Amino acid sequence: MTPPPSTLRTYDAVIVGGGHNGLVAAAYLARAGRSVLVLERLDHTGGAAVSTEPFAGVDARLSRYSYLVSLLPRKIVRDLGLDFRVRARTISSYTPVERAGRPTGLLVGGGERRTRESFARLTGSQREYAAWQRFYAMTGHVAQRVFPTLTEPLPTRDELRRRVDDETAWRALFEEPVGVAIEEHFADDLVRGVALTDALIGTFADAHDPSLAQNRCFLYHVIGGGTGAWDVPVGGMGALTDALADAARAAGAVLATGHEAVRIDADGHRAEVTFRTADGEGVAAARHVLVNASPRELAALTGDAPPPPAEGAQLKVNMLLTRLPRLRDPDADPREAFAGTFHIAEGYEQLAAAHAQAAAGELPAAPPSEIYCHSLTDPTILGPGPAAKGMHTLTLFGLHTPARLFARDHDAVREELLRSTLAQLDAHLAEPLADCLATDADGRPCIEARSPLDLERDLGLPGGNIFHRELSWPHAQEGTGHWGVETARANVLLCGAGAVRGGGVSGVPGHNAAMAVLERDKA
Repeated sequence: MTPPPSTLRTYDAVIVGGGHNGLVAAAYLARAGRSVLVLERLDHTGGAAVSTEPFAGVDARLSRYSYLVSLLPRKIVRDLGLDFRVRARTISSYTPVERAGRPTGLLVGGGERRTRESFARLTGSQREYAAWQRFYAMTGHVAQRVFPTLTEPLPTRDELRRRVDDETAWRALFEEPVGVAIEEHFADDLVRGVALTDALIGTFADAHDPSLAQNRCFLYHVIGGGTGAWDVPVGGMGALTDALADAARAAGAVLATGHEAVRIDADGHRAEVTFRTADGEGVAAARHVLVNASPRELAALTGDAPPPPAEGAQLKVNMLLTRLPRLRDPDADPREAFAGTFHIAEGYEQLAAAHAQAAAGELPAAPPSEIYCHSLTDPTILGPGPAAKGMHTLTLFGLHTPARLFARDHDAVREELLRSTLAQLDAHLAEPLADCLATDADGRPCIEARSPLDLERDLGLPGGNIFHRELSWPHAQEGTGHWGVETARANVLLCGAGAVRGGGVSGVPGHNAAMAVLERDKA
């Protein structure tokens, strides 16, 4: 536990929560000459963006919760002088499938020629690949126009629409269910499913959900960096939060771990944050309070009415393998297939069926998931021993498993879901995954599964929702404020994933909350 400040003083900013967004805000404000105190409940900073060694006696640091980077603006890395790099994946995705009794699959990546040939081999013509190019040219155009706005004051809806300057793209992504555009572009069920998955990561929705929750999820998954590419953090996700913590400390911020904020009192000009440690309670005074926690937690701290309940809908599985498993598809190299996103049971109709079953309160019969191998792109996360043995990490992210499904018997449901999810993978392997799992120092298989309720318990995510609540449109709406971080109290800001333009490992809410403080100080 980090010792508390030796004397009670008034800080320019007290930040509640030491996740990556809180650290971004702390570093910006401290570099601007503001006095900053970060209060973190856990004994370490980083929140969900951490690297850990989950398997006893095995020297491998896995990105335990969040694992890929797309939405982090290079501007933040440059501004804060972070020693942090990402590495592009050579393959975007591979999706195995059986067609006419023969195992095959769709490879996206490895060059334009190989991708085109893979589409033709799967579908029998060039039509789907041409449609793929048109569809992602459209999303790429939107990405180039929208991504730079994330670190600017919130544009109005009309301003963002003018900036996109493409009415077809605007209608497809902002006004109609994204399923409409996917069905208009693609005919093949598997190709449709691969396109749809970006709309369902951590989001329990159907392709035609009238709420457009799936559209908002899709949008944030295709605009990152102005390209939509999802890259591997070199050294694991903890390399980012370690670099952010170093930058904040170097600028003078105080990072107090083992300090749990329990109440915020604020009148719009001054504030006090009451915190609890192993030694008792204390109070830190501040001009501004930035809350790097969920809107639900913010309401609990301020005594306000809570927002509508949030619900996560994912299964996260971390594994360590002695070797990559062989695939049934004779044309697929495991070192390529697992380097990108490996889609399982994610055909368009499979995704619809899984959603319908989960909405009816049942576990999906064929749970959809996607997998990738961090160590193929960045072997530095493996210690010398595992690396010399040819071991690899494997990360699985399951879809359409809302928290409500685990309420009746959490551990039993999680185990049942894990078994059926791995069975879907095994159907495409030439050997059982279990034969490839490494064992830890106690002889146990190196595999761990986390449900939404596990994430709520471990990280405080409401309902296990990785975005803290439903994702928002990246433009102003009623009550969203100038930067999208404002709350009912003028000097209390929300700098976590639940802010407008929050979600994912981006640092955007942290940046925007810091800009809001500095802007207010100038007024």
